[in-house]
Amino acid sequence: MRKNEIAERKLKFMKIMVDKGKKLWYDNEARKKQKILEVLKMSTFMAKPAEIQRKWYIVDAAGKPLGRTAVKVAEILRGKLKPEFTPHVDCGDHVVVINAEKAVLTGKKLEKKFYRRHTGYIGGLKEVKYASLMKTRPELAMELAVKGMVPDTTIGRKALTRLHVYSGSEYAQVAQKPEKFEF
Repeated sequence: MRKNEIAERKLKFMKIMVDKGKKLWYDNEARKKQKILEVLKMSTFMAKPAEIQRKWYIVDAAGKPLGRTAVKVAEILRGKLKPEFTPHVDCGDHVVVINAEKAVLTGKKLEKKFYRRHTGYIGGLKEVKYASLMKTRPELAMELAVKGMVPDTTIGRKALTRLHVYSGSEYAQVAQKPEKFEF
């Protein structure tokens, strides 16, 4: 039962008891609560996929830690920064990340952290240090960091299609006029 139905049943019960001549100590409190429920009928907002308006944002990763940049990008892709965020609806925006080659890995991660993948064959484990990955393919390093912070669901996979990463400051989405996102 909903809260309104419960309040209505309590109010009916109290009216019956008052009609029988019994004085209820909580009679006035219940009436106050009923009036409040009538005034404040709150409902949770649920975004609909057709009503979502997507924006374009540009994030400059130069001089910023790779992980912290990836967190903010993942939040934008999921739509968590929007007030109309709904967990079961894809409400995220498009993100263009520039200067991925200038992103910083703190500590000794350049030497100690590896990007590992498996070919599917026996003994097919491939390892690449992040130092060489950041030199050769910095876009992949940023995409992997963001991918690890987005849920592994259909919504997360759809959100990753709106991610565009570039190693330099030039990007192809100039026509979309992306807004600069600062953090």
